[in-house]
Amino acid sequence: MRRIACFPAAAVTLMLAAAPALADAPKVVVSIKPVHSLVASVMQGVGEPALLVRGGASPHTYTLKPSDAKSLSTADLVVWVGPEMEGFLEKPLSSNARKAKILTLMDAQGLRLLDAREGGAWESHDHGHEHKGGEHKHEAKGHDAKHGHGDEHDHDEVNTHIWLDPANARRIVTLTAEALTAKDPANAEAYRTNADKTLGSIDALDAELKAALVPVAGKPFVVFHDAYQYFEDHYNLSAVGSITVSPDRRPSAKRLSAIRAKIAGLDAACVFAEPQFEPALVRTVAEGTKAKTGVLDPEGADLAEGPALYPTLMRNLAASLRACLGA
Repeated sequence: MRRIACFPAAAVTLMLAAAPALADAPKVVVSIKPVHSLVASVMQGVGEPALLVRGGASPHTYTLKPSDAKSLSTADLVVWVGPEMEGFLEKPLSSNARKAKILTLMDAQGLRLLDAREGGAWESHDHGHEHKGGEHKHEAKGHDAKHGHGDEHDHDEVNTHIWLDPANARRIVTLTAEALTAKDPANAEAYRTNADKTLGSIDALDAELKAALVPVAGKPFVVFHDAYQYFEDHYNLSAVGSITVSPDRRPSAKRLSAIRAKIAGLDAACVFAEPQFEPALVRTVAEGTKAKTGVLDPEGADLAEGPALYPTLMRNLAASLRACLGA
């Protein structure tokens, strides 16, 4: 007959008290979906970060909600790009998130930053300007000479869509793991393991997209706003202009005319809209030209949040470009 061991209640209580307690995950708040996806991948199995700009909302036009303010007030770590991307968050971080560590990616060392491009139509040399990670020192790729307007640049001259360069995504993962480990050393091994796995996945994704985009390299196209420069530069793509400077500003008739002339003059293959903004503007620009129209989504407006969003977002960009540009 099988014996069942019985323990006095006091002994059970003593054993439970001696067992190591599972560490609570730090409370992490992330501003936008692509960055949230990378942070969530590092936190898998430990906790889930909260997301501020959900669904199809745009950080360019977002208004902070009371629930967002509450999340910030209890946060241990907040990860955002910077005030040029999430302007709605700048003041609340100082007033609501006083106890949190703030990871501002635009200020972080090791990220590659590119100058924002001005004007409706871009020349080919506009692709070559970059800032060296975190120090914001201006340098022209392929040129040794310094420009006469000085090395130091304000953030408002920098393109903020940093996650669209896989090298930057890798750096965001590493920075996140370091920040989480500092806040939560009990779960350091889990963060390191997750980060290593995510870095490997980004490497594989990058190789996949490089091969997929070779057939459309150099084909001219126009975007809704200057959101894709990191993606273009990394994969040797050729955007020749944007319809608008910022998604929340309607372009002038003069700008639209200049873009249409650029499309016709370069025989641009496609003009791309974005899910959150007026598709009518894209049709207006493409009207009377040979260009087709398509949709690019730099932030995953229609994608479910979570670790899978980032690779899906990047694959969707590549697929949309290939479809519209004729590959």
